[in-house]
Order: sequence, then C-alpha cells, then structure tokens
Amino acid sequence: MVSERDLIAAIARRAAAAKAAPPATASPRGSQLLQGIGDDCAVLRPDPAALTLLTTDTLVEGVHFDLSWHPPHLLGRKAVAVNVSDIAAMGGLPRFVLLSLGLSGRESEEWRSRLLDGFTEAVAEHGATLIGGDTVRNPAGVMLSVTVLGEAAPPEVCLRSGGRVGDSIWVGGELGLAAAGLELCRRGLGDDPAWQPLARAHLDPRAQVELGRALASRRLAHAMMDLSDGLATDLAHLCAAGGLGAEVEADLLPMGELLPRAADLCRVDPLTWATSGGEDYQLLFTSSPENDPAVLTLAQAIAAARPRRIGRLISEPGVFLNQEGHRREIGFGGYDHFRTT
Repeated sequence: MVSERDLIAAIARRAAAAKAAPPATASPRGSQLLQGIGDDCAVLRPDPAALTLLTTDTLVEGVHFDLSWHPPHLLGRKAVAVNVSDIAAMGGLPRFVLLSLGLSGRESEEWRSRLLDGFTEAVAEHGATLIGGDTVRNPAGVMLSVTVLGEAAPPEVCLRSGGRVGDSIWVGGELGLAAAGLELCRRGLGDDPAWQPLARAHLDPRAQVELGRALASRRLAHAMMDLSDGLATDLAHLCAAGGLGAEVEADLLPMGELLPRAADLCRVDPLTWATSGGEDYQLLFTSSPENDPAVLTLAQAIAAARPRRIGRLISEPGVFLNQEGHRREIGFGGYDHFRTT
C-alpha cells in the first residue's frame, strides 16, 4: 500500500517537472510563486495589475465518475478541466492549482501513476502550476478536490449578472454530448469507435479558455458562465443573477449528428440531453445582437469553439423553451446533487 509521504512525493515530482519545462504558450509567472509544495501554505505575490480568481470543484467516485469505465489518465485530466472551465467563464487565465486527493488504498501503483500523469499533463497544457494540496485515505473511494487560482484584468472580468434585455444567448459548442457519452458508457459502449466523440465528451471535457479570454478582452460578452449542470439549470442561474428571463429556440440548439442516433439507441429524447444532461462545459454567454457577426467571426479563429446563438434574454422571469409552436418553462431542470438520481 502506498504511504502518504510517497504519494506527496510523486505529486511533487510531477509539479517540479512541469515547472521546469512550461509550455511555449505559457506566460512567465515564476515571480508570483514564492513557495510551492513543501510548506503549510503556498505563498504568492499578487500582481497589482490583475484580479485573482479562485474556484474549487470536487469529483467523487460513484457520483461524478465510475472507475469501471473511466480511465485514470482521463479522470486526472477531467478534474483539471472542470475547474479551469470556471476560470474560463470569468474571462480569466488559470495560474495555480491545488489538489486534494482521497484514495481508498485499493488502487494500484500503475493506476495512481496514470491518474497523476493525466492531472499534471492537463495543468501544464493550461500554462498553470501545481503548488500544493492534501492527501487523505478515503475508504469510500477516490475523491479529487481541486482549487484553481486564475487572473484577469479588472475591466475584463465577466460576471453572470451582466445580461441585458434583448441580448443574444450563445453556447460555445454542441450540447448533450457528455450526457449521451455517460449513458453509452453505462451500457458498455464507451469503447465503441462509433461513439468515441460522445464518450470522450464525458470522459475528457475541454475547458474553453481561449474563447472566454477572447470574448472578455474584446468586451463582446455581457454575462457568462460555464455549462456544468445543464442548459436549463445554468441559464436559469444566469437569468436569476441579472433579474431577467430567457427564451430558447429548440431548433437552434446545437446537437450534432451523433446525438440523435445515440438518443434513438438509448430511447431518450435528444432534447432532454441537450437541455438537462449536464457536464457540457461549454461556455454560456450573452451579447448584444449587434455583436452577432463579431462573435461568429471570432469563432473562426478558435479551433475548439463553435458558438451557436440559441435565443434571447427577456424581461419576463423564467427560462422558456419554444418548440414547434409551444412554449414551456424549463428553468432549473438540469442536474441537482440533492434531487437528481
């Protein structure tokens, strides 16, 4: 069985290696980090010209992932992505990462190594630095709790509350793929080449940092957040923050070609996955209608983003879906940790 000291040493080695060889796209931030792994706290020197963003998220075995189909390397990557996605939603860049890791003690050395490799690989891809955390034994199973510190220029931070009546509502890409991928994995079809794009959306999501930065730096987004609990719930949160409502057009929701086929196989309405599935980690944002062409032009320069306009903000409270001449309320109809099975 691994010792806590050995586990911390394995994490520290990877953090040191990543710091020694940062990616070419990373900005030099060494002067901010005065003390990393090895003390009671990491010590940072804040940049007076930037705001610090902090976010934390936890992945729990049996709730967020199933080890029978989630490879450890991709699980490590996902733990980073779901947190970095929050930084992206503020228009910021991730800088420092803390990892609190709970293991049951039943995991093999190879499994732990692959998990940590995936985690540190994803941290390095975003130009961030792993600076510390905690390790514990958790008999109930694997748990990863991650904290990310990011930064953004003061005038560029994009909040949920900035939406305006008449704004176009946009999503950064296709919806429902992760929910479909999860169901396919549950059915033992996650390794089927025909369904790989859907399985990958669940197993290895990608945070839209570049899109978030571009929207914020060009002041194109009035309000922004990421889609983690499903469009129906997250759009409701965005509307509530701004005291507004939303109308979404069902025929504008981007679902791709594979989603309807998977829905037919699983006997699910694809619209349910697109509005309520969760874990899309696409950006959800609003912008003035006059900026619609600029948003589309911007997207052409960002390979991982395919923004689609799906509706508009209204003064009437609630989130409404228009479908084939019918209008229904769907607000807060996505994932809820304490209500969703």
